Amino acid sequence: MKILACNSNRPLAEAVAAALNLPLTQASVRRFADLEIFVEIQENIRGEDVFVIQSTSFPANDNLMELLITLDALRRSSARRITAVVPYFGYARQDRKSGPRTPISAKLVANLITQAGADRVLTLDLHAGQIQGFFDIPVDNLFAAPLFARDIQERFKGRDLMVVSPDVGGVVRARAIATRLHTDLAIIDKRRPRAGVSEVMNVIGDVEGRDCILIDDIVDSGGTLCNAAEALLKNGARSASVYVTHGVFSGGAVARIGAAPIEHMITTDSIQATEAVRVSSNIKQLTIAPLLAEAMRRISEESSVSTLFN
Repeated sequence: MKILACNSNRPLAEAVAAALNLPLTQASVRRFADLEIFVEIQENIRGEDVFVIQSTSFPANDNLMELLITLDALRRSSARRITAVVPYFGYARQDRKSGPRTPISAKLVANLITQAGADRVLTLDLHAGQIQGFFDIPVDNLFAAPLFARDIQERFKGRDLMVVSPDVGGVVRARAIATRLHTDLAIIDKRRPRAGVSEVMNVIGDVEGRDCILIDDIVDSGGTLCNAAEALLKNGARSASVYVTHGVFSGGAVARIGAAPIEHMITTDSIQATEAVRVSSNIKQLTIAPLLAEAMRRISEESSVSTLFN
């Protein structure tokens, strides 16, 4: 078993390797003067079970290209099996035709990863479950729900909690955590007049006097979650906190969240934290390294991965 790290989130790759008590495979992923990407594997990996760790986060196109070129290098080096470990799968929000003459970019990216040489994909909290069907190779989609549920129980012990979905599309995700916590579920009814902009219409559920936990998979500009937190407090909630798997934090998201009435925002380290995130007073990261490491170990040993969902 070999673990290879690209450049998008090297601290996470190092933590996974440490959890598995394995060194990272020696490799060079660098750029020429014109910014072309060049990959050189500096160890013999013939016949090996190789895992490539690379989130396709900002800059998404550069990180995606790094992953594709690395997969091709491994395939041409006669690796026995290549697993693309993509903690954050970029382009996942383009999972359907949103209007006439628009692409389904998530399907295109799935095709690129497959054609580049991946035999398997390991990822975390895909934006839409159907993206697994875009691949013609096995996909293991892990969930952050068990990790979040444990942290909520420790952080909010003794408080009257209510889990909240920030939109109708996230109800299944929020209900999974509400079930683990044996608490109630509320839903934010919102509309999105244009991309990146959301407006809260109603709060479905009685949140008065409750400590509300918003659950989502991606925080990008932060507008939806900030608006949702404000709406909850206006409806009598005692506090609003957020648990979100992938912290994209584009534009002025960190400052927006810092100024919002959000007690805690907890994300995973599927995307490497920027300096702004690290110094933020109300944003904290939970590591997914042990979860990824255990899943990789089970894939290598051909044992069950599904029990990790419990």
